[in-house]
Amino acid sequence: MADDGGLAKFQRRLQAMRLAASGSVAPALLQGANEIAALQRAAAQSSRKTGALIDSIKVTGPGQATPSHSQPGGQMVVPENMAVVTAGNSEVRYAHLVEYGTRPRMQGQGTQADVHPGTAAQPFFWPGFRLGRGKALKRIKRAIGKAVKEAK
Repeated sequence: MADDGGLAKFQRRLQAMRLAASGSVAPALLQGANEIAALQRAAAQSSRKTGALIDSIKVTGPGQATPSHSQPGGQMVVPENMAVVTAGNSEVRYAHLVEYGTRPRMQGQGTQADVHPGTAAQPFFWPGFRLGRGKALKRIKRAIGKAVKEAK
């Protein structure tokens, strides 16, 4: 067998580090996603009427399906090494309308048409994401770094 200059050993080491990081990053991902969801729920308090929107903010882990009609992106199966925070479900289909607001529009038909004044945006989803993103990324990077050191 020809000498590969240590390539096979290097590839085995990289594979071991990838597997170690993959297993240890999931808790950090979920913790970061839960913290972001908590920030979003707190920001959504200002738009509270029934609490249904706040209750619809969910964290979905790897291998699980997000709720149908959730924002952003609708229903999907979350890939490995990923956590998803969504707002909305099949009963709460208005998360995007609260986040971005609506413009004035005609409501009704014929002479009975009324002008709906629209609603002001009450952002909760993206501000919560932006507030929690940095802390979550640091936690994930620490988990990966720790796993790589342990795999050496």
